[in-house]
Amino acid sequence: MCSAYTSLLLPRRPSRLSPPDPLTAFHPATAAWFRAAFAEPTAAQTQGWPVIAAGAHALICAPTGSGKTLAAFLWCIDRLMGQPPPTDPLQRLRVLYV
Repeated sequence: MCSAYTSLLLPRRPSRLSPPDPLTAFHPATAAWFRAAFAEPTAAQTQGWPVIAAGAHALICAPTGSGKTLAAFLWCIDRLMGQPPPTDPLQRLRVLYV
């Protein structure tokens, strides 16, 4: 695996230890929406968001339905919401999700 990426191999069962609230890094409106929509972040989200927030590349490997897509994309949506689009049309692509 390329060393430029952080790989998160998630356990099938969540840990009994409570990590710090990963939603504190999000805009309050995003955190409020998430808390209203979901009971709690999944392991993929709890472990993925700090890596993504730090600007690192991440490859999140977890079962279907574990919240991988929202783990990867919510941070992007949150940041886009708070920034006006660049005036230069060639600089307007700011998120690439593969």
